[in-house]
Amino acid sequence: MRLPPIAVAALAFLRIVLGLHFFLEGLSHLRDPDWSSAGFRKAAVGPLGDWYRSALPKTGDWAGTLGADDGRPVAEVSKAWRESVVMAWRTLLDDRMKLAPASADVRAAAEKSLESAGKELGEYVEGIADELTAYRLDVARLAQMERKPGSTEIPFERERVTKKKKELGGQAAGWMRDAAAIGDKLVAEWNSQLSGDDLRRASTASQPTALWRGDRFVSWSLVTIGACLVLGILTKFNAMGGVFFLASVVASQPFWVPGAQPTYDQWVEIAALLVVAAMPTGGWSGLDYFLKRWCPWSRCCGANCGDRPSVA
Repeated sequence: MRLPPIAVAALAFLRIVLGLHFFLEGLSHLRDPDWSSAGFRKAAVGPLGDWYRSALPKTGDWAGTLGADDGRPVAEVSKAWRESVVMAWRTLLDDRMKLAPASADVRAAAEKSLESAGKELGEYVEGIADELTAYRLDVARLAQMERKPGSTEIPFERERVTKKKKELGGQAAGWMRDAAAIGDKLVAEWNSQLSGDDLRRASTASQPTALWRGDRFVSWSLVTIGACLVLGILTKFNAMGGVFFLASVVASQPFWVPGAQPTYDQWVEIAALLVVAAMPTGGWSGLDYFLKRWCPWSRCCGANCGDRPSVA
């Protein structure tokens, strides 16, 4: 392919700018301990909306109790959810004790803290009983709306379902967040009873959530893709990696779904990355040209394996 120098320079500039955007975005996520994709996942709409939200952290078995349309009394499902939360705390305490065996006094103090946290959670649930009753009615109404003919085909009905899902999801997230805060306070009390190696070993019992692991993977992927694009290493591979990442963002907000957020910026960047992936710019604008001698497929790929494009 014969490219004029101005075209080669423009492609190199495009690749570097795209790489810097990915690199700095991923780096900012890694530097910010409070960053999370939870907001992005909660806002997801369309056919994949439930899949995006499935990674959100949940306190207790909400989906099988208060969030289920099963017709059970509110008091029964509220108790079941509360018991599932306390059971999770109990499992965590057992895991901590296995990793850092404690004396009888420490164990008794931990049990007392667990009992107090369970009572606090019970009082909290009793305090929002009326709200939970209304929530359960809305869950039943949402199920009826979803079963209604045309709920997925008629735009107006589809928008109503999407709006109601967001509303109920926000309510449930708030209550689960309050319960999680009680659990955090409980863990802090447990930690205050330990010190040194015992505290470090016990702390490892708290496993990272799926959301945290996913966020770290995405952040490091952005940093890696960005750095490789800036340096011109495996340019085509990393450009397509960027395309797939942005495609996952676009898929969370399908433009044909009512209420979807605009994704013009992502579409523009996808187009730019496809251009970078399609053009043989390695020799002029990156390290791929110098690395091609170590590529086992260089003789098969020829000009597509980082060769220098001809200049008109």
